[in-house]
Amino acid sequence: MRERKMLFSPFFFFFFFFFFLIHFSPTVADDGAIMNQLATTLYSIPKDWKGNAYCSWSGIACDKSKRVTSISLASEGLGGTLPPDLNQLSELQTLSLQNNKISGALPSLANLTNLQEVYVDNNNFTSIPRTFFTGLTSLQNMSISQNEKLEPWSIPTDLADSSSLVVFYASKANAIGTIPDFFGSFPNLQSLRLSYNNLTGPLPKSLSGSGIQNLWLNNQVVGLSGTIDVLGTMTQLSQVWLHQNAFTGSIPDLSKCTSLVDLQLRGNQLTGVIPSSLVSLSQLMNVSLDNNKFQGPLPAFGNGVKITLGTTNNFCNSKPGPCSPQVTALLAVAGKLGYPENLATSWGGNDPCQGWTFITCDAQKKNVTIVNFAKQKFTGSISPSFANLTSLRNLLLNDNDLSGSIPSDLINLNQLVILDVSNNNLSGPVPVFPKGVTLKMAGNKYLGSNITSGLGGEAPEESPQSSPIADSPTGSGKSSSPGAKKSSSMSSGLVAGIVVAAVLVMVVAVFVIYKCYAKKRKEKIGLVPLPQNEKEIGKNGSVGTANGYGGFGGELQSQSSDNSDVQVFDGAHVTISIQVLREVTNNFSEDNILGRGGFGVVYKGVLHDGTQIAVKRMESTAMGTKGLSEFQAEIAVLTKVRHRHLVALLGFCINGSERLLVYEYMPQGDLGQRLFNLNKNGYPPLTWKQRVTIALDVARGVEYLHGLAQQSFIHRDLKPSNVLLGDDMRAKVADFGLVKNAPDGKYSVETRLAGTFGYLAPEYAATGRVTTKVDVYAYGVVLMELITGRKALDENMPEEHLVTWFRRVLINKDNIGKAVDPVLNPDDETLGIILKVAELAGHCTAREPSQRPDMGHAVNILAPLVEQWTPSSQNEEDDYGIDLHLSLPQVLERWQSEGTTSIVGDSFYNSSSITSRGDTQSSIPTKPSGFNDTFNSTDCR
Repeated sequence: MRERKMLFSPFFFFFFFFFFLIHFSPTVADDGAIMNQLATTLYSIPKDWKGNAYCSWSGIACDKSKRVTSISLASEGLGGTLPPDLNQLSELQTLSLQNNKISGALPSLANLTNLQEVYVDNNNFTSIPRTFFTGLTSLQNMSISQNEKLEPWSIPTDLADSSSLVVFYASKANAIGTIPDFFGSFPNLQSLRLSYNNLTGPLPKSLSGSGIQNLWLNNQVVGLSGTIDVLGTMTQLSQVWLHQNAFTGSIPDLSKCTSLVDLQLRGNQLTGVIPSSLVSLSQLMNVSLDNNKFQGPLPAFGNGVKITLGTTNNFCNSKPGPCSPQVTALLAVAGKLGYPENLATSWGGNDPCQGWTFITCDAQKKNVTIVNFAKQKFTGSISPSFANLTSLRNLLLNDNDLSGSIPSDLINLNQLVILDVSNNNLSGPVPVFPKGVTLKMAGNKYLGSNITSGLGGEAPEESPQSSPIADSPTGSGKSSSPGAKKSSSMSSGLVAGIVVAAVLVMVVAVFVIYKCYAKKRKEKIGLVPLPQNEKEIGKNGSVGTANGYGGFGGELQSQSSDNSDVQVFDGAHVTISIQVLREVTNNFSEDNILGRGGFGVVYKGVLHDGTQIAVKRMESTAMGTKGLSEFQAEIAVLTKVRHRHLVALLGFCINGSERLLVYEYMPQGDLGQRLFNLNKNGYPPLTWKQRVTIALDVARGVEYLHGLAQQSFIHRDLKPSNVLLGDDMRAKVADFGLVKNAPDGKYSVETRLAGTFGYLAPEYAATGRVTTKVDVYAYGVVLMELITGRKALDENMPEEHLVTWFRRVLINKDNIGKAVDPVLNPDDETLGIILKVAELAGHCTAREPSQRPDMGHAVNILAPLVEQWTPSSQNEEDDYGIDLHLSLPQVLERWQSEGTTSIVGDSFYNSSSITSRGDTQSSIPTKPSGFNDTFNSTDCR
């Protein structure tokens, strides 16, 4: 009784009430403590971040209860780290920290149920916690792109709880694994960007029917794979970037994708015929299909469509128009098989009798008589289009994985003698073939069971298919003839011995036949076998073994001690056989030599279609380790960059100890030949207009390398002999053997000293550390040579470097006329222009790298000097003039009604999105507020 009274005493009542208040009553979070932590862990914070009045700090917004709702500090130059307890700001709705230098681990955002926008892109974060996406039920916009220092991470399933997601950007964020299958379930998702990661596997089937408009999955390290069939069901698509992956199969029917504007499919393993549904899309403006294996008719896109097709596709004609009837039939056959890659690779041109694999023609080489697809592991079904090959005699489809039925159209093949469909997965009834046809169909469990009448009578007496085991009507392979009982009385040991001996003989015969066939096939298609030590090289990471596309898989890494750069070759360029190169260069004739370099000789070649090429031939034994690394660097860089002012790599060849690179041919030689020793070379002197145009071309090419390509590079050997000229005297930068990956920002990278004396920046020659400013210095030297006609290191003036002398000239600008190349003889107006270029040259060769401009500045200075524009008539009113009395919607309506292309051509790209300079394009959809997903020129090529 005493204990019961104590239990209900006032003291215990008060105790339990106090306990309840502490543990169960809602608490008021201290946002001030978290904000003070944030101010401590970050540096370069705004100056007013002082005291406890955090709601009045720059970039901070609070509600009436002083709960932080927004942190907006984009592009503030912030460094440091973020506090791990950031998710205690439970009322936070917006976190905007993009374009800073914040490092360390991202904090967990777990259970921030009010958080709607997260922009942490373009920073230096190193890891993502497992709970980063947990419980973000209100999330709408998320961007973590451009965080390349992140440890590898997979997109977690927790993100599936963010059902309100509209935009998800994670490009260049080191994401790995497969694309999760929940993105297609988000009803509001419009933009998904996962470019430049290491995602693998297929496109999720759950994307079918989704409302995604902007889909960027391009440039995965290994590559996404499988088909792209799901695109045909994504009817809201506007922009699709799937380039530089490993997708296979054909382009699906895109007739329902009526909003599609931009489709980038280059650099995959796609095959098949370009569907008419793609060609006829009314909104389509930009398509890249190059570096695939498409077949069939050359597509005829509308005039307003920018299309790139490349040279690797096997279209039947060089101009739009139908293929020949036999080619059309065979392509339809390949379509039912899913357009296998081996057919896409070897079936090119408009005549199947000209070397098509698996195809045999009559003696006149006009009609297909045999199609032999036996044992090719083909899947799919048998096409009724075989019936269009009216001269077909033998159709061998055995030992594959074909399904479906035997088309009844095949009974119309009047010349057919043998149809072998044995050992597949065919089903359904068997058509009634004429009497003379031998039908082999054993090994198809579900093929029609009662087909006796279907054979059209007895098989020919000499037919090897008359065995009841081979041609069992049921396909079971069991004999019902009386001879079977007699054979059972034979000695089992004797039978076993005969069978073993027969098998051994067959194995040896098949092996010998296969070796002979493989050798002949390689000779036929011009493939060059890799040297025996190639795989050993690949194990060391320098060169991968050859893949099926004529390139190198894996990574190309410098073999020198300077191995800080790992170059990845995406397989976009092809190997060319040594036999072809010998043929087009007249067996590397002395008469075809264009020049000699440090590691080899350059030859001129002419292909069968008249295309001129330049072939750089090197011996690996003479090249040494340094030369091999430069060979690899040329391939690795030129497969990543493509610009009208960079010399294009067309292919390469490895033949034993030989290494050969194939470039586009530049008929007017190099700039050095045009500037120096004119009497010896026999060239007329360059005019000033030609010189300043060349200077602009070089500036644009180097500017692209430095900042507009998908990856920034430093050339390290810019000089006149590496500037090549075309017939129009327009310039292209060449020789990328010393190219280096450019470090981020103003940081430098240490490397071995390389380049040419006279063009080496002082800091590079002294320390071996490089930034893009070493190219700017070399470019300044080239400008001085263009102005003066003097070499950087003139043997006639050994006491002085051109830069030192030219700087003294610039001290008194009145002396500039004396320094100009005498052959120019400029007038006063031209001399004023030369002075502007001379001042630019002086800035480019400043002693301190920080005092030199970037190449974009050089382009801005030179472009107005070259490309001055004036209207043809100041008073003439063109069709696209703006009537100032009309409103903007009325002007737009007028343009559309007049059918002008200007608003959907270049103007569309230039006005509605970010535009890269030079030979590049831009994104189409408007970028959401707060996003900074960098546009790389290679994305848009």
